[in-house]
Amino acid sequence: MEIHRSGLYYSPVPESEENLLLMRLIDEQYYKTPFYGLCKVTAWLKSLGHQVNKKRFKRLMDLVGWQTIFRRPRTTIVGQGHKVYPYLLKNLPIERVNQVWAMDISYVPMSKGFMYLTAL
Repeated sequence: MEIHRSGLYYSPVPESEENLLLMRLIDEQYYKTPFYGLCKVTAWLKSLGHQVNKKRFKRLMDLVGWQTIFRRPRTTIVGQGHKVYPYLLKNLPIERVNQVWAMDISYVPMSKGFMYLTAL
């Protein structure tokens, strides 16, 4: 079966209380200033008295799902050969139940960690 014996006995280590606190602070700061980057948030956490370096913050940032909001260059220019799909609901009158469906995924912070909420 090609399964290593060490893989059978491995149990993942949960995040420490300090990391969960840092993730909570990072998440709250993201809602206030989503345009802050790696260096600015690391400096902000250090000013609060937490020992955090850029590598640790980057790992926590990936766990929380932080994506800095900034203007990316040339995002509206369509490449050659790229198919543009039309918006199909533009002139469609919605007149009955189950005619149109939509889905949304939201990140919800909790007291110990986080969860994703999906709505259909």
